[in-house]
Amino acid sequence: MNPSLPAIATTLALLLGYSANPVVALPTNNHQNLTVAQTPQLTDTLIVPGERVGPVTRKTTRRDLAKTFGASRLVDKTIAGAEGIGSFAATQVNLSRGRSFLVVWSDKTRTKPSDVRELGSAWKTREGIGVGTPWSELRNKLGNFKLYGLGWDYGGTVLLESSKLSRYQGKLLVRVDAATNASERYPKDYQAVLGDSTFSSSDRHWKPLGMKVSQLIVILNPN
Repeated sequence: MNPSLPAIATTLALLLGYSANPVVALPTNNHQNLTVAQTPQLTDTLIVPGERVGPVTRKTTRRDLAKTFGASRLVDKTIAGAEGIGSFAATQVNLSRGRSFLVVWSDKTRTKPSDVRELGSAWKTREGIGVGTPWSELRNKLGNFKLYGLGWDYGGTVLLESSKLSRYQGKLLVRVDAATNASERYPKDYQAVLGDSTFSSSDRHWKPLGMKVSQLIVILNPN
């Protein structure tokens, strides 16, 4: 393992190690206490790392989500921690295509958001970075940066501290991935950037792989 890994391994494990357990639906008898938006028109899809994801801020509660988006669009989940250790409350917000997202809570009362993830393609930072951003555009916005190789737990994680957007370190996690058939079409290039090592974004082997942003996690209240 690369010597630099231990410094951020714990954070990455917490952020990338969640897995969804069976869903628990919102009890219908709670609807009388909540304002249900019939047709939420979400126009604010701006990500401000460390601060907000649209109307979701560091202080947003589950009740706030219900008031903003409608209780019928919320689905509660229990999220397992890294390697199955621990559990975390989460709430899926089901909106129109490209706008849905998942809130992971710091507490089981769902009153303090830890992070927001599973963001659709409509969500973008002020720089225009979002799920689906192509490799060439990402390099233009970040400059030359380092990232972890593909094919392991933290594969494709961008090391923002090595980029033009180092101010987002600890506030935004960006992951990239290759096109679905890249390993078959360009096996030598794909093999060259595999594994738990860091690579430069200027490495020539990235270019043919159809790389793009595959995941964003916005940290609101670091644990």
